[in-house]
Amino acid sequence: MTTEITWLGHAAFKVTTAEKTILIDPFLTGNPAATVSADDVNADVILLTHGHADHVGDTIEIAQRTGALVVANFEIVTWLQGKGIENVHPMHIGGAHAFDFGTVKLTIAHHGSGLPDNSYGGNPAGIILKLADGNIYFAGDTALFLDMQLIGEAGLDVAVLPIGDNFTMGPEDSVRALKLLKPKTAIPMHYNTWPVIEQDTHDWATAVQHKTGSEPVVLEVGGTHQLGSK
Repeated sequence: MTTEITWLGHAAFKVTTAEKTILIDPFLTGNPAATVSADDVNADVILLTHGHADHVGDTIEIAQRTGALVVANFEIVTWLQGKGIENVHPMHIGGAHAFDFGTVKLTIAHHGSGLPDNSYGGNPAGIILKLADGNIYFAGDTALFLDMQLIGEAGLDVAVLPIGDNFTMGPEDSVRALKLLKPKTAIPMHYNTWPVIEQDTHDWATAVQHKTGSEPVVLEVGGTHQLGSK
């Protein structure tokens, strides 16, 4: 089975490999863009970029129901343990760990990370997910930063970038980011959930086509991209 990346709306994604289902930032309840509920989603692993409510989302409920392993920074993991989540793995910026489903590395991201109850959530992160079928970079919520050039040296098959502006980088900076990251494929996220982050993905895709070497793939909510395809 080829690895598939499915957009669940906002910054939530499902990565399905031959053996595992991995959720990234599973914000479904209260997400106006979501087309599935937290009760409908299964997971073996949950990866979190940072502590904001629109990214932690339904992690506790899904982890309790499925027993999924939750991987996040040390502060978020500690907070989750206080909520009764026991199957966790703490990491931090710059660290990598080889799991049975692939290797996870946390990268820097320029954003905040306060948790839903306003407690401290540590530093925000991006995620490089290295799988048998290829490498995926989930930037998380971030501004453009020059060290994306170093992240790109991992050899990226897919980069998932925010384009909504206001809270994260917008379309123009995401195009600049792609020039540094040099992924084969670019997928936008964190846009059109609310009016303040509305964007025209046709304009974004056109800019990516004309100004970078990456292929833009704009997914509908619930839409899927096969890793290795264009």
